[in-house]
Amino acid sequence: MKMTYPRIFLTLACLVFVAPQVLAVTTAPAKSGKASAKHAKAAKAPTITPAATDEDDLEPDTKNALSTEYNCELGNKLTVYQNADDDKHIALAWKKRIHRLQRIETTTGANRFENRKYGLLWIGIPAKSILLDTKKGQQLANECKNAAQMTAELAAH
Repeated sequence: MKMTYPRIFLTLACLVFVAPQVLAVTTAPAKSGKASAKHAKAAKAPTITPAATDEDDLEPDTKNALSTEYNCELGNKLTVYQNADDDKHIALAWKKRIHRLQRIETTTGANRFENRKYGLLWIGIPAKSILLDTKKGQQLANECKNAAQMTAELAAH
């Protein structure tokens, strides 16, 4: 099966997004039968802590930030704001709203930023980027490229 660039990128995006969740489930400690049956009613789904919610709700500071415009498939456009003093966050302007996303470390070298409250996930690799809705499990914007990436793509052809 020949892998094309969109297929490779989508595979990479799935690995970056799904692998940490699979690892968290498979590395959970085993419980004894009596204890799990006794506490089954008390066990609830994990919730987002107030600190994480507050982090996602903070208004991004874009005054001194470097902005990068991205043109995506289907005419979608978005802007990413990066502050030189804060490499752990970006602000992402999408659909008339600016969201603050927090960096999530990866082993692949991809840039991954997430806002869990709104379900936004921005994954960037040197060739392009993608915006995902993790709550609905769908792509919001794919094949997103800034001016430098478009110029490099044209030079390669």
